[in-house]
Amino acid sequence: MKKTIRTLAMVAALTLVSGPAFAAQYISVKVDNANVRTGPSTSENVCMELFKGYPLKILETQGEWLKVADFENDTGWIHKGITVPQNSIIVNADESMNLRSEPSTKAKVVASIERGVVLTKLQKKGQWIQVQHSSGTIGWLFAALVWPKD
Repeated sequence: MKKTIRTLAMVAALTLVSGPAFAAQYISVKVDNANVRTGPSTSENVCMELFKGYPLKILETQGEWLKVADFENDTGWIHKGITVPQNSIIVNADESMNLRSEPSTKAKVVASIERGVVLTKLQKKGQWIQVQHSSGTIGWLFAALVWPKD
């Protein structure tokens, strides 16, 4: 009985310690016209062509290649050399969403951002993310309507 309790305690402790290792990892594309391929090789067919800043979720690693998914769950392989740590988000609202001057639904709307627009993430405050558009406009978006949310 004591051995069973110790074993269960060890399994629980390992689960708690290893939990963050299973957290999703995200990257951003480092260059324009980045090829995402059907397999981990330059000889594989191109299935997507992405622009600089486009965020992706890492699903698997194979050598210098990353199997990735985008916000619509389209998948493919991209070379690590044309990616950077995730610093962007993409609007995942049904249509468009309001970019606000402050992190509040009562704040002034500074722009309307369409679905699929990529923005640079500046900071997170509660359920809001401060972002910068490529035009230079800075504002706040409700985090539930962007991808990734972290």
